[in-house]
Amino acid sequence: MFDQAMARIAGRFRRVEPRAAARAYLLGLLSSTERKTCWQLAEQAGHTRPGPMQRLLRYARWDADAVRDDLRAYAAEHLGSDGGVLVVDETGFLKKGRSSAGVQRQYTGTAGRIENAQVGVFLALATRRGRTLIDRRLYLPEQSWCADPERRNAAGIPQTVQFATKPRLAEEMIAAAMDAGITASWVTGDEAYGQDPQLRAALEARGIGYVMAVACSTRVKINHGRTPVRADTVAGRLPATAWHRQSAGNGAKGPRYYDWAWLHIGTGSHRHLLVRRNRSTGELAFYLCWSPTKVPLSELVRVAGVRWSVEECFQAAKSQVGLDHYQVRHWTSWHRHITLAMLALAFLTALAADAAPERPADAHHPARSSDPITLTVPEIRHLLTAVFHPPAVTAARLLHWSNWRRRHQATARRSHYRRRGIDETPG
Repeated sequence: MFDQAMARIAGRFRRVEPRAAARAYLLGLLSSTERKTCWQLAEQAGHTRPGPMQRLLRYARWDADAVRDDLRAYAAEHLGSDGGVLVVDETGFLKKGRSSAGVQRQYTGTAGRIENAQVGVFLALATRRGRTLIDRRLYLPEQSWCADPERRNAAGIPQTVQFATKPRLAEEMIAAAMDAGITASWVTGDEAYGQDPQLRAALEARGIGYVMAVACSTRVKINHGRTPVRADTVAGRLPATAWHRQSAGNGAKGPRYYDWAWLHIGTGSHRHLLVRRNRSTGELAFYLCWSPTKVPLSELVRVAGVRWSVEECFQAAKSQVGLDHYQVRHWTSWHRHITLAMLALAFLTALAADAAPERPADAHHPARSSDPITLTVPEIRHLLTAVFHPPAVTAARLLHWSNWRRRHQATARRSHYRRRGIDETPG
């Protein structure tokens, strides 16, 4: 299956050298290597220097967007369209310095605070067979990057790339996925995307339903669109009979039950405000929903619950295939590493989907206590590590790489000291 996955992208590399480097890079991402940077992946592949991996990410001639298209089709082929939902979300990549494309001090959920970071907006495909990342956009802050030609040029940002808000980036990815034949019926996302009326209008124009989280202060129109009122005010007026206990899907500890209420808003019969209430704390969450046809409450609840699958994708991508392990600054290098990491994740997800037994008709039907859980992405990568295990490494090769790293680090230190005007002479 790995050879089949590689065959899908082989034509994107005109020369055999970058094609072989891409194969070695992907195998390194799937390996047990602790940090998946060019240095470590080159050592894992048996190279004497990291040059081939660095050239793959920076100078080799290949189109990362074309490979992205291939992995998107590969994911759809293996995950199918049953219950398909497109999920938009962002994740942060903590960085030092100011040279990495798009980096600045900004809020990122990765740290839970404002940090020096890059932010990527991602699109995930979630079906009943699995979930994986299928597209990505690097967010460029408007003032610190888009309006600074010198900084853009140094980071290799193309002139055609202009400022776009995160919802606009999400809209671009959704449109590209739909145009490529992805047959998802729904889109979901958190408040950063649900609050954007242009994104919601674009989804309605395409005839794709959505369940988008919004703030409690969001004003909705009730009484056939005649009365605008805050969402939390509406929730406070609901009678006890309006709430229904339903599961938003299975979690690590079984079905995730919440109390749910929904009511028609606006003038359309397929437009709703969905309210979720935590059974223990009473905390409320709100969603604006639209569908091209009539759907039951249980379907809106299911889609709302699918939104959390993108967080699982981020966790797996970062912990299993090194999504955030890169040490590159250039625009092209970022997109190439991220794309290859997404392909590695899609490959593991496809293996897990193909290995999974047929699920019972009742999604909440408990398995027998003697049955093992289905194969997970981490477990499959653990098994592949043994299959792809490289030949025994000699002491000479280990020492070679140790010497190379320390020489390179000494050169970097001298350059750093020179820039700061620090004398390295001891004493």
